[in-house]
Amino acid sequence: MTSELRAPDHSGADTRPQRARTKTVLPWLVLGVWIALLVGGYSLAGKLDSVTRDGQVDYLPASAQSTKVIQAEAGLPGGENGLLMVVYERPGGLQPGDRKAVERGRSLLVDRFGNDTDALPQIVDSDDGTALMYALSLDHEATDDEAAVTTGARDVLADRPTGLNAYVTGPTALGADMDEVFDAVDAALLLATAVVVAVLLILTYRSPLLWLVPLIAVGAAAITAMGTVYALSQIFDFTVTSMSSALLIVLVFGAGTDYALLLVARYREELHRHERPIDAMLAALRGAGPAILASAATVIAGLLCLLAADLNNISGFGPVGAAGIASAVLVMLSFFPALLVLLGRRVFWPFVPRLGSEAHTSHSGWARLGELISRHRVISWAVPLVVLGGLALGTVGASGSLPQLDQFARSTPDSVTGAKLIEARYPDESGQPLTVMSRPDRSREVLAVVERTPGVAKAEIGRASDDWVEISVIPVDAPESAAETATIMRLREQVHEVAGEAALVGGPSAETLDEAEANKGDRNLVMPLILLVVLAILGLLLRAIVAPLVLVATVVVSFFGALGLCNLVFDHVLGFAGLEPSVPLIGFLFLVALGVDYSIFLMTRVREEAARHGTVEGTKRGLAVTGGVITSAGLVLAATFAVLATLPLVMLVEIGILVAVGVLIDTLLVRSIVVPALTMSLGSRIWWPSKLWRAG
Repeated sequence: MTSELRAPDHSGADTRPQRARTKTVLPWLVLGVWIALLVGGYSLAGKLDSVTRDGQVDYLPASAQSTKVIQAEAGLPGGENGLLMVVYERPGGLQPGDRKAVERGRSLLVDRFGNDTDALPQIVDSDDGTALMYALSLDHEATDDEAAVTTGARDVLADRPTGLNAYVTGPTALGADMDEVFDAVDAALLLATAVVVAVLLILTYRSPLLWLVPLIAVGAAAITAMGTVYALSQIFDFTVTSMSSALLIVLVFGAGTDYALLLVARYREELHRHERPIDAMLAALRGAGPAILASAATVIAGLLCLLAADLNNISGFGPVGAAGIASAVLVMLSFFPALLVLLGRRVFWPFVPRLGSEAHTSHSGWARLGELISRHRVISWAVPLVVLGGLALGTVGASGSLPQLDQFARSTPDSVTGAKLIEARYPDESGQPLTVMSRPDRSREVLAVVERTPGVAKAEIGRASDDWVEISVIPVDAPESAAETATIMRLREQVHEVAGEAALVGGPSAETLDEAEANKGDRNLVMPLILLVVLAILGLLLRAIVAPLVLVATVVVSFFGALGLCNLVFDHVLGFAGLEPSVPLIGFLFLVALGVDYSIFLMTRVREEAARHGTVEGTKRGLAVTGGVITSAGLVLAATFAVLATLPLVMLVEIGILVAVGVLIDTLLVRSIVVPALTMSLGSRIWWPSKLWRAG
């Protein structure tokens, strides 16, 4: 009987030391597992470029006519028909030997890259006698490597008289120049992002060591994300574009650093209450972990909404971005805490948190701001919302879609210079070739209809197979102009009346038109879907209906305010020719999902404080405690996306500026002033219909 009574005491005495030993070993175990994973994942991360695809078919939806034309062309003799446009210019007027040089270069290009099924391309003189031009239809094998054929063509044409300029342009050369820019983006973006994050962390922590720990962890998250995306692409075969891989880097660095800032802030609080770092970290994970997981889940859910998009590059970015956020949150809630615990309190030097010395927030600037908002509640939310509504008017009368020739932000490649030269010197033949595909038995009827269509300069039957006949069409108007777009739409309508589904209209300009229309459809579908998903997650997290509606409404107003302001900047300051069609949808996703993130961090703490002190006092306390760290996180995220503005592509510049401006508006105005003011104005009604509302 005695031994039976003593057994529990003896067991209980051994449990505490055993738990302590387990806690001591746990960080080392987590660190060891992650090192093994990173060693294995590094090789996978290096393979991500091998699955990146940037062909038009990788962007366009399968249902688009231009996509079907590309697929039909692949079955013609010579395969998909790549095209180079070569234009020579001597500003003072052509000299006698210039034409011979042009003919020599043309013969060399035809022998090396030309399509055997086509005759020798015709050289066309400009009306002012300063330029010569011809179009070269490429062999199928040459089309497979746009960069090699474009570089090879430029090398061939380097042998020409002094003073005679030569430019290789056309769809193939434009694609090659775009790929060259994208190839240089990832390395430069990774380095620039790492430097920006490092500088901001040093300024935030003012510690010679602490800033390095989040940076190491975020780097580990980036490796994990790239390896994960590569592995998933092999399993599910979704589209990974260069745009996706660039945004992946920024997203992982920005979100991962945010999670680090929030966790470190809570960890520092807990170090005042717990002697051992492991105990403080476990308490910090219990306190901040749910909000971080909820915010990550919100962003992941929003990204996965992109799977409903019709455009391949947009739908493909959904799983790419989701894998990045999942990797970031996993690393920052396991690998990063383990590093901090093993480094102990000394990692905070020279501002080491001491046991028992509580951090005081009651007299901080954020506490004073909370008091000020409390005294002027209506003004605090009404004035900012009116200002944002005014900024949203900047979307009215904005420039249209960004033309293909204006996609380069820093320098103008030869392909763009050549295309604009053709527009200037050959106003009646500057139209970019369109391709009409017809079934063989209807080809003559279709050709006749095409030739009669207003806006068509000329049309002729080209290659043919048992299934399709190719009709090459030269429109009168410049590429991507409103007049050319009208011609494409007339062509599609009229050939459909004659041949139905047996005739298709494609080509580069038709692809741009199809992409713009698909973007419009995706915005109308995906934007509401993102809002519904975010609302559902917020409702579950806050166990309320009013609070989620308020939070989502504020980030939507913030988005439109940022979009209006950025439209004005793009048009009147930076001089961009338009807004890239995918920018509003991607910007909406980031600003809604990431904007709600900061409100989640604030409102979960407000709810925690409101349960003890009431909604008004809880809001002031929540703002005082979280204001500094959330603002730091917002500044880091904005600066991270702003790095995109240094890149040479207008699309990435526009995304970077839009998200950075939107995050700053949300962080400094909406989350810091509008949300607390609305919460105080509504009082306990903000929590309807939860128990907190009934408690008053």
